[in-house]
Amino acid sequence: MALFDDVSEGMKKILLAGVGAVAMGAEKAPELLDDLVKKGEEALEQGKTLNEELTRKVKETTSEVSDEVLRSRFRGMTPEERAAWIANAQKISEDLEVEDAEVEEVEAEAEDAEAEAPEQDAAPEAGETEDATYEVEPEACEEPAAE
Repeated sequence: MALFDDVSEGMKKILLAGVGAVAMGAEKAPELLDDLVKKGEEALEQGKTLNEELTRKVKETTSEVSDEVLRSRFRGMTPEERAAWIANAQKISEDLEVEDAEVEEVEAEAEDAEAEAPEQDAAPEAGETEDATYEVEPEACEEPAAE
């Protein structure tokens, strides 16, 4: 009988140890989760900071290289060629400003039209019909030429 009591006592200890482990895990889980979230937030913040620093360095380096390339190109030009190049760059700049103004105008018109447009219902009211007009290009209706 002593052997049975020893086995029974061992099983009881194993069962209680399992229950204790589950209870301890349940107690520690929120703490562990909070720690993991905190570490994740810190890593994310460090990543953002590193990304900003790298972006800044790339912009600085690109700007410096661009300036050096331009200087190198100008060194190989005559004063007349430099003046022509600058005039061309000015023309391009003016063209881009006109394009930007046109885009802004179109966007403003689209916003105005959107603000003025009444809300459209998903389906027509009872008794109403939707008129649909479709345009068909004449080329779409022609039979393909026989070869």
